[in-house]
This record gives sequence, structure tokens and C-alpha cells, in this order.
Amino acid sequence: MTEPLLSADIDLIQRILPHRYPFLLVDRVVDIDGYKSAVGIKNVTMNEPHFQGHFPGQPIMPGVTIVEAMAQTTAVMVGVALDLADKDLKVYFMSIDKCKFRRMVRPGDQLRMTLNTLRGRPGGKIWKFGGVAEVDGEMATEVEFTAMMDLPT
Repeated sequence: MTEPLLSADIDLIQRILPHRYPFLLVDRVVDIDGYKSAVGIKNVTMNEPHFQGHFPGQPIMPGVTIVEAMAQTTAVMVGVALDLADKDLKVYFMSIDKCKFRRMVRPGDQLRMTLNTLRGRPGGKIWKFGGVAEVDGEMATEVEFTAMMDLPT
């Protein structure tokens, strides 16, 4: 019996997610506990295109991209847990709830996103997740969202 993967580097992430630059928003996923929970890491850099206009002279990562990074973390978690690398997984938002932004995220920050599955099971299409994104232990964003997993057959 093989040991379950507990992390995903950028190579595995790209084998699970269809996203690519400039919309691949997670660099590593660690502490994967099956399809129950995981932690995503996003290193925020000034060369990301949204910083050119959000905002000139005061670059701030848009809240919607933080939520997208959190969603990508959950897709990687499920992809690792269900062995979906190289299988054309697609994930679509259905709802975003209880979303709050508590702190600005700026270039040079490392976003640490802790996500949990609230509802969902292998083979199921509709999943609900919740979690927080933090910078240096300070909450930046909290959210719950529902997604449809277009799982390969």
C-alpha cells in the first residue's frame, strides 16, 4: 500500500489544475489530509499583473484573487486525494458566502490558506469548503464557498 501524498509542489499542482500564469494562484499545498483539509501557500510578488492597476503606488492583492487562490487550494487537495493528476479536472464556483477581508495583502507577503471541506465526498459533484487566509499569523480573508467539481469519468 502506498502512503498518501501530504503535499503538492508546483509540478503536481499544474498536473491537477488547468490554470496557468497569470491565473495560477497557489505555489504549494501542504498538510493535505485526504479530501478533508489542506494548507495552500501563495508567495505574493510585485510582478503579478493585477498590481499594475490595483492600485498604482499602493499595490494590494484583489480580494477576489485571494478567494480564487483559496479555491485552487481546495481543488489541489481534492485532486491529490482522489488521484486526479493528468485527468482534466475542472472546478467551477457556485457560490461565495460569509466572505470577509480583514487585512491588505501586498507584494512580499506569503499568503497561508487553511481550508476545510464542509460538505463533499468522492464521486460527488457539489462540494462546500471554508477557510481562512493569513499573512504572518494575521487573518487576511475568511470565506465559505460552494463549487462544482467536473470530475473526469
